[in-house]
Amino acid sequence: MVSPFEVLDVDEDADDEAVERAYRERVKRAHPDQGGSVEEFQLVRRAYRELSERDADGDESGDGVDPADVDLTEDGEARAPASTRVEFLDYEAIVDYGWSLDDDELFRKASHADLGPDAHGRLLVHPDESLLEAAERSGFAWPFSCRGGACANCAVYLAEGKLSQPTDHIMPDDLAERGFRLSCNGYPLTDELSVVFNVKQRPELDDLILPPGPFTRR
Repeated sequence: MVSPFEVLDVDEDADDEAVERAYRERVKRAHPDQGGSVEEFQLVRRAYRELSERDADGDESGDGVDPADVDLTEDGEARAPASTRVEFLDYEAIVDYGWSLDDDELFRKASHADLGPDAHGRLLVHPDESLLEAAERSGFAWPFSCRGGACANCAVYLAEGKLSQPTDHIMPDDLAERGFRLSCNGYPLTDELSVVFNVKQRPELDDLILPPGPFTRR
């Protein structure tokens, strides 16, 4: 375990203002777009969150953070950690209504359609969760298979926001540039996301999905 004070390079008696200032500096340097790594970025945010929770609980210990823990972050605006708000839409609804995946009005149309809560709604992704994990915690049965970035069964279409993809062994660059991501190890980098799940039905993903298996939700 690594002390959160050590991660942020502050003294154990540092006040809230000093911790906030140190976090802003460290998270900017750690951001992948600034030459850092996803792992370092996660560690910095986790350290800041632990110290913030310590202050809220009146606990002065700051037990420590594990560098192996996956805990993702916002893009480099360096604000306090928060859950990411996600608006989601089932691709089957797009097919049923004859909508287009790249329609700028897609989610507005969905909000006015008579869709069930599993087809269109909102969920929160906590800083230590992937998009798929958050959906499952919220009670939604999104499709998946390998959970390791080696198939597109869990693919989503990213309509708005940024989703980090630390592990991706399958998605071609051209599809990634068009907005396709994997939810099994996709971690939000922005405060808000709009995603279409269940896009494994798209013909361009046919060769990237796995057949049903004992641990697969198709």
